[in-house]
Amino acid sequence: MFKKLNYDEAIRKIRRLDGKLTYRKLFVIILVSCIFFLWILSRFFYDKKSIKKDALSVCIDENLTPRIYSELDKGNLNIYGLEHDKGRRKINDIPYVGNGIFGVEISQDAHFNIKEGRALLLNLPFAPIVSVAKNQENMKEVHVVDYVNGLVTRYQCFDDYKVKYQYYAHRNYPSVFVQEIQIKNNRNQIIDLNLKLPRIIGEFSSATSQIQKIQHGPKLVDYQVITGFVKSLGKIRVVSIVHRVIPRVLTLNKRGNTNLYVLTTINYSKPVNKDQFAAQKEIVEKFAINAMKKIYEERLVDDDRAGDGFYEFRKQHTSVWNNLWQTGFYLSESKAENSLNGDKINSTMYHVLSHARAYEFEESITPIRKNQILQDLTYSEGCYDSYHTLQAENLWKSMNTIENANEVVKMWMLTLEKQGCHNLIKAGASGVIQSMVLSFGGFRFSQQHLEFNIHPKYLHRDFSFRRLNYGNMTHVNVTITVREDNKAQIEVSLDRADRNYYACDAGCLDTPVKLQNQHLTIFPVKLTEPLTPILYITSDKIHMEDLRHAIHVKEVNEAPAHEHHLILLHKHGSNLGGLPTFFWIAICAIIVIFHIFLCRLIVKEYCDPPEMKRYRYSKP
Repeated sequence: MFKKLNYDEAIRKIRRLDGKLTYRKLFVIILVSCIFFLWILSRFFYDKKSIKKDALSVCIDENLTPRIYSELDKGNLNIYGLEHDKGRRKINDIPYVGNGIFGVEISQDAHFNIKEGRALLLNLPFAPIVSVAKNQENMKEVHVVDYVNGLVTRYQCFDDYKVKYQYYAHRNYPSVFVQEIQIKNNRNQIIDLNLKLPRIIGEFSSATSQIQKIQHGPKLVDYQVITGFVKSLGKIRVVSIVHRVIPRVLTLNKRGNTNLYVLTTINYSKPVNKDQFAAQKEIVEKFAINAMKKIYEERLVDDDRAGDGFYEFRKQHTSVWNNLWQTGFYLSESKAENSLNGDKINSTMYHVLSHARAYEFEESITPIRKNQILQDLTYSEGCYDSYHTLQAENLWKSMNTIENANEVVKMWMLTLEKQGCHNLIKAGASGVIQSMVLSFGGFRFSQQHLEFNIHPKYLHRDFSFRRLNYGNMTHVNVTITVREDNKAQIEVSLDRADRNYYACDAGCLDTPVKLQNQHLTIFPVKLTEPLTPILYITSDKIHMEDLRHAIHVKEVNEAPAHEHHLILLHKHGSNLGGLPTFFWIAICAIIVIFHIFLCRLIVKEYCDPPEMKRYRYSKP
């Protein structure tokens, strides 16, 4: 009887729920329905994004360590050929290595490029890249371009084995192109692999070839010497290439690693008349052979050692690149469509630097030449004498082919040279990176001071200019920070200094402020009429006090705050702020569901028979 009463009571409550729909019950129903709907929606998005990867994709992912992705997010490297970018922006600039003597795109049939004019624009009919021939149909590969260390690492995954290549155009020994190859056999059996070897591609009818034996410790190793000429600027360049003779078939050990080291040296003459070919041939050829001999005579590498016999040699090269990047530039990330970001800036800087020699780090540099380079680096008068280059779209074009990359580099070299940076360009890569960073902000060395010449309207993102050379012994850091009130401010510090330095803001109406080592000095961003630089820095306090009377301005005011929608656009990619698309879908879904239930309530209220209405509103 007790169970019977409980059953009847439950039936009666269900009928009451169906007949009497209060606002509290309606809210609960809507809430539960929305949660269920959002759960279904989230599962849909999750299933859409989760892609089942095959074995080769998993192999590629295993090589791309968290450190690589961390450096990718910082803009310090690029992963070329990555299928699943995990929501990151992708730049399709080609993988490339160069040192100002030669450059090469890292691809199967890529040619050497040597100097012509302002950049490495002259194509040689010789492909130096050693690769595993694609014996198996299934293969995936990616290239990791490490800007900071000047390395390109290429990962290939096959069904039975995987290959890691590392390429660099050595900075200290600029005639040397290095290829370090490691192949891992995944099978418990010996595998014979076919290799694609260095070879002549295209027209090179003037080339002659010979075998030269070079001492590798206790043994003699065969090297092929190829010498010929290519046309350049109405004349010819005599070119000589030396590379190791490698067997076409490589045998892999069972479930083990097989290492292969390939060095190539290259040398070429200045443009000469064709009748000078015979005389230049011997000189150029001898230099290329001796450059290879020197590597082994000085025991710079050991390709027979069980461990990493190229570690020290590679470290010398990466140390030069690390030194070059001590001067640099930071730009806060923008999510606005087609905006310029740090990854593209670093990629472009890397390509331009790859076309310039690091003279002061080369092993053959003489003390006299090194002092001359250091003098060139200190004489920056007139650089950079134009509007800031972050707005110059021609300088930030895609470098997805070798032709496009060369065109961008040529445009950069021309721009820097013609805008007063010719002395820095002559100093090589160290001067090139200084010139580029100065151009990003419109910095200019002029009459005993450094001026920051940019319109305040462009300072709606955070900037940082790192280690600007002011003479030999002083490094200046300048940072632009957008405050919470959307106004920009300037922060200046010195890394090191050999004397006292002073700064003043736009118009120089205030007393010059002495700059401190490792300590930030803050200045407001001011807008003058007529427009003048927003910052002046000098070691001559009297000169700066005189500037106050030499800069004739009608009006000086603090620059207005930037439009809030512009700040939101850069921070979130939308004027609506940082709320994701899924949030707005969820809000729309809730509104739709609410109106469905509201319509149902209204229809039920007006369409139910009178007896049902009396029952619904009568007390139980």
